[in-house]
Amino acid sequence: MSKQFFPNLSQNYIEILEDDEYYDVTIEVGEDPNVKIFRAHMIVLCYRSPFLRRTLASNKKNDNGILAHIKLSNISPEIFQIILKYIYGGIISLNEQEPSETLKVLVAADQLLLQELIDYLQTYLIENKSEWMEQYFELIYQAGFQSNSLLALQQYCTNFMAKFPEKIFKSLDFTSISEKSLVSLIKRDDLQMKEIEIWEQVLKWGLEKNPTLLPDPMTWSDDDFKTIENTLQHCLPLIRFFSLSPEDFFQKVRPYKKLLKHQLYEELLESYFNFNNKPNDNILLPRSRNIDGVIDSKIINLNIASLISRWIDKIDIKSKYAYTRELYLPYEFKLLLRGSRDGFTPKKFHELCDDKLCTVTFIKVKETKEIIGGYNPSVWKSHNNGECWKTKDSFIFSFKNKNNFQDPILSHVINTNYALYYNNNFGPSFGRDDFDILVNEGNDDSNEYDYCQCKQNDYEKKIRDTEDLFSIDDYEVFQIIKKDD
Repeated sequence: MSKQFFPNLSQNYIEILEDDEYYDVTIEVGEDPNVKIFRAHMIVLCYRSPFLRRTLASNKKNDNGILAHIKLSNISPEIFQIILKYIYGGIISLNEQEPSETLKVLVAADQLLLQELIDYLQTYLIENKSEWMEQYFELIYQAGFQSNSLLALQQYCTNFMAKFPEKIFKSLDFTSISEKSLVSLIKRDDLQMKEIEIWEQVLKWGLEKNPTLLPDPMTWSDDDFKTIENTLQHCLPLIRFFSLSPEDFFQKVRPYKKLLKHQLYEELLESYFNFNNKPNDNILLPRSRNIDGVIDSKIINLNIASLISRWIDKIDIKSKYAYTRELYLPYEFKLLLRGSRDGFTPKKFHELCDDKLCTVTFIKVKETKEIIGGYNPSVWKSHNNGECWKTKDSFIFSFKNKNNFQDPILSHVINTNYALYYNNNFGPSFGRDDFDILVNEGNDDSNEYDYCQCKQNDYEKKIRDTEDLFSIDDYEVFQIIKKDD
């Protein structure tokens, strides 16, 4: 058994620091007129700070008795006093200290390679002083990216910039950030900016690094393009050009086409003109922007909601590149029914969804996890004996799963007189057996669905590879409502 007596040990070492007799090194700290000389002990400094060990190795006490003397002009005496107390006694007190002073202590600890203190102070600031850090973000940013040791502070800055880019442009000169910082920012999936804005800011950053170039690319020579390409060589592969609209591409990217690899530029052109061409697997997907109030779903994500919205508005409906475009979310998806919450009966479906215009249904298939569904631009109705209903804009669809939306099946109605099917014992059903969920046994609309199947009859394509019956893991019905601009 062992007992550790650290408090007394710490106190004794602080007393050694205050001793005037046995010191063997002096440290001159600060700049005129705020300069102070501290007395210290080489053995303690060498074992507590790798930086001071290296410095003192070439500054040892001479044979003639002259003490070792070092200068630290870029640390203030007040900050160094706090650092010395930590070095000798392992004590750091921040309760009454301003956050700006704590940041200065962190910068000094980084210079002296005090890793334990570096880790503690970064965590302390991030967890306890976040409001102050947001207010003085530029100060935090400059401190964080001046050293490779302040990784937590760098991560905080990158996270903040990704989440609130509009605040950064107001408080920070974007063109002044380092290439490392810019690359770490634009590679993020969650950067909350439109892709065309990212492209414009990257170009602005590149031009700032080459101030002799005019902003207008029409004035650039081939050498000028090569210069900018070299400046942006680590940024260009991170721009998600395929997310751009045709208008943005032609107006804001095409003038800079010499910056892009020839193959990439040709693929981009083809993506806008050849809808049947299949995208490469290495195309970066649209960034995951945080858009509140769009959809509350346990089955799909915003990427699928964006595709459904495009299909409803007939935007790129035939393009195999539609999933690569920037998220298109002009609608609010208002949840009417969720099976796991409201039950899996036709009675509950008709109770919650009848007479609601413009609904989208999503079903998660229990056996395969695939997602199937359909869009009804009209309304659902109850009917005792069953009735077909006409609409020309309905469609049904399927996805392999929630995260695999690159190759969906979209099937539009072709026999418009049979687009929808109304029946008390049916849930949302499209066509004559194209998409059916119903109660077969017992003929009771209070029973749960026991017959679910997809064939191909009144719609363009079969949305499942098999016509086998399937079970529902969960299903949701949403009413889509145009958002206010």
